[in-house]
Amino acid sequence: MMFKKYKMLKHAAFGGLVFAGGIWTVTAFRFHLAEEILAAGATLTGLLSIGILALRARSKRAAWLALVICGLAVAGWYQTITPQENLNWAADVSRGVKAHVDGDLVELTDVRDFRWQTPDLAARRWTDETYDVSKLTSVDVITSVWDSPDFAHLLVSFGFEDRENIVFSVEIRREAGEAFNEVGGFFRQFELVLIAATEQDIVKLRTDVRKETVSMFSVNLTLEQKRDLFLSYVALAQDLAAKPAFYNTLTANCTTVVFQLANNLWPKMPLDWRLVLSGHVPDYLQRLGVLVGIQSMEERWQSALLPDTSELLMAGQTFSEFIRTGK
Repeated sequence: MMFKKYKMLKHAAFGGLVFAGGIWTVTAFRFHLAEEILAAGATLTGLLSIGILALRARSKRAAWLALVICGLAVAGWYQTITPQENLNWAADVSRGVKAHVDGDLVELTDVRDFRWQTPDLAARRWTDETYDVSKLTSVDVITSVWDSPDFAHLLVSFGFEDRENIVFSVEIRREAGEAFNEVGGFFRQFELVLIAATEQDIVKLRTDVRKETVSMFSVNLTLEQKRDLFLSYVALAQDLAAKPAFYNTLTANCTTVVFQLANNLWPKMPLDWRLVLSGHVPDYLQRLGVLVGIQSMEERWQSALLPDTSELLMAGQTFSEFIRTGK
């Protein structure tokens, strides 16, 4: 009896493996095959899956061999999907930031400074800026929640003695007319792009135009740590300029990339569930003891919330000054 149950479990496990492989393959086809051949690809996958299961009744070895051959064929096809640099990109991600380092001076090319009227319409402006990393004064982590409070987009803002803040944001690089799809993010649908932008562009877009819940937390770092973190973003910009990369919903997104950059500087940073549920990243930073001040976490969340500035006068202040002092 035990042997029979064991045999049934083996059959079920093999069937589950074939089923999972078929679902994965059809999903990958959905994002990368033209519509006119998608149905044919899905049908072929289904027929091969049925054929492999039928073959197992006659020969287990032949069924495993057929499964391996099909798996290798799909893997070989999937490896031909490579990240692209020159596509018809959406305007806001059409230019990833590029960087050149000369001692303490970092020249950033294609810094975004849009003025947004609607979530899809803006007066476009790209600039080239030079920053002196010896004059770094602050690092702020910004979370932007658009739906569930458990998930947030993560941005990092750097302040300097002699100029306005610059914000780095790891984002999907959508093509024109393309919308984000969480499932597609697992299947190489989107490239990864590093955007450098002014706060008046990238923060105001979220607070005033998209009406998202935006919070800002000051991080307590030494000048050397601020410099190293800033230069890690610079290195990422240079890497992406040299070789495009894919976004991944789980392993290469706005939170995991920031963690990887920080982990290169501080290798003992612990893994934590809050790195997956990105809306809780500030709680993770509190656990690490790197947030400025001695407030409770509840007090931090209350004071961190940024206002909608569209109806407020800034009394001669810059946007960056106002969101820190006028709220």
